[in-house]
Amino acid sequence: MSKHIYTLLCLGDSYTIGEGVALHESFPYQTVQLLRDKGFHFHAPEIVAKTSWTTFELAEHILHHKLNEQYDFVTLLVGVNNQYRGLGMDEFANEFEFLLKKAIHLANNHTERVIVLSIPDWGVTPFAKDRNAVEIHDAIDAFNATCESLAAKHETHYVDITASTRKAKDDTSLLTGDQLHYAAKEMQGWVKSVASIIQQELALAAN
Repeated sequence: MSKHIYTLLCLGDSYTIGEGVALHESFPYQTVQLLRDKGFHFHAPEIVAKTSWTTFELAEHILHHKLNEQYDFVTLLVGVNNQYRGLGMDEFANEFEFLLKKAIHLANNHTERVIVLSIPDWGVTPFAKDRNAVEIHDAIDAFNATCESLAAKHETHYVDITASTRKAKDDTSLLTGDQLHYAAKEMQGWVKSVASIIQQELALAAN
């Protein structure tokens, strides 16, 4: 009997793509590789993400493009461009909840197989040197509070990667050449958290 080969869908923006790193260093590919190293069989991740996408643009793409009927696991990491463009919180909350419901549907309504990642704080990066880092910090926290609240409401996982991304303030080796996006070694922390959740869920399903 052949082993089940699991699928992972990753929804988001430039952080999901891994802007500035090789494809295999992006967090979706690192996650799958770590799980393979642990003996799990996974297809290459499917990534639906684009640099600069807001929640609305991600939702528009999903509505107008054909995806598989379902996936074993789905991640959602989006919202930084809403904050960057100064878009409203109510609008963000509505669109994020739509995306979260869509992610749950794509995970065959297994809420425990959907993983929300918090929005990184780009305000600590050299790219933001001429901007108000405190305002960005507070805005990112507010957006993430909405993400966390909606994840709790819909009983999905929520992973805080924001605290880790703020370490780039004192360690620019965590950033890519554009001094804005994150290098493979910063994403390793995200990967461990996401892979650990997936591994736990697969273990629970096996029992």
